[in-house]
Amino acid sequence: MQRGDAANTLFHGDNLAILREHIADESVDLIYLDPPFNSNANYNALFKAPDGRRSQAQIEAFDDTWHWTDAAERAFDEVVHSENSDAAEMLRAMRSFLKENDMMAYFAMMAVRLLELHRALKPTGSLYLHCDPTASHYLKILLDAIFGKEHYRNEIIWKRTNAHNVRTRQYPRYHDILFFYSKSGVFCFNEQYQPYSEAQLGRYREDEDGRLYKAENLTMVSATPSRNFEWRGARPPANRGWGPSLEQLERLREEGRILVKRDGAPRLNGLKVYLDDMNGKAVGSIWDDVERVGNTSAERLGYPTQKPLALLERIIWASSNEGDLVLDPFCGCGATAHAAQKLNRRWIGIDAKDLAISWTRRRIEGAFPGLRFDVRGALGKDPQVEIATLEAAFTRGKFIGAGSFAPRRRGAASRFT
Repeated sequence: MQRGDAANTLFHGDNLAILREHIADESVDLIYLDPPFNSNANYNALFKAPDGRRSQAQIEAFDDTWHWTDAAERAFDEVVHSENSDAAEMLRAMRSFLKENDMMAYFAMMAVRLLELHRALKPTGSLYLHCDPTASHYLKILLDAIFGKEHYRNEIIWKRTNAHNVRTRQYPRYHDILFFYSKSGVFCFNEQYQPYSEAQLGRYREDEDGRLYKAENLTMVSATPSRNFEWRGARPPANRGWGPSLEQLERLREEGRILVKRDGAPRLNGLKVYLDDMNGKAVGSIWDDVERVGNTSAERLGYPTQKPLALLERIIWASSNEGDLVLDPFCGCGATAHAAQKLNRRWIGIDAKDLAISWTRRRIEGAFPGLRFDVRGALGKDPQVEIATLEAAFTRGKFIGAGSFAPRRRGAASRFT
């Protein structure tokens, strides 16, 4: 099938086949994926029809435990015979160590998909893989093989909840991991900032003009002798040098940006940094300010594995620009599509589960009335059960910015092909 423009489209089906058939080479700016892995969650209640029946196909689709089957063997063979020799070598080594088990099945199925995602990324594109610590160390090695270890950017720690009050003979686990990779050395990254803490603000004091400032170090660790010189009665220690050049030091002094001692010599820690010149605290690799979707959250839809909108907004804002194309191959209840649309990006969502596609469709229609988008693929083997379940689930939740869920509004213009 001819690959073409698939922007603002939900695809229902196996993401591997859809990536190969519909997603063009080097067409995507940003990929976020949160592949399910062995949560052992029991989702049967979610798929109960009003009369108590269950949609067995969808229960199986939500079984996120991977097994070594013929499909896993085929995925392994595809990677081994692919053009990426590093990925092939790494997967063979992992199989030799792990043998044929559920964990190895997961890596084989992920590896063949990551190769396709790498193909679909633009040279300036980035990928974020969301996982828990169970398999993160193996996934990091696999990503290094596919993207190149030189294109690894960050391991991001998302503190998703507080530790439960449960006694255990190990440290409680309450974080997820996101691996951030770029396809090349040239990629989009928009720095983001947070407000300063009270402790950080406490370091500032007023100057004679009423501006808040703090004093920072004018020196740096340096093995370059040319940086270690006497300037106006002050000299850095032997293992340090001036951070600014001589010309920059003179300019800072003229601007009144250097504090001096009683004898008039400049203080080594005397660089005046004004609060109103600062953007805030740069967002780092530990994210403890994004709350999980709790049981009482207004954002909660009742969907298993739902991720907060703020988490996806941070990723999309950092690693794409308006008009860029964002892809989520395991789109779930549509947080990525929602965040991308909110930030004026184009988007593609893929999922094999009927309810995931229906949930995302209704979420986008509720949050963005009148928006035109496509839904491609069959929408369920038992649509009456699926719709009834969906309606019941949504009456218990609310959309961000959309109020309580209601049946599809007139003018909402999704198209089904």
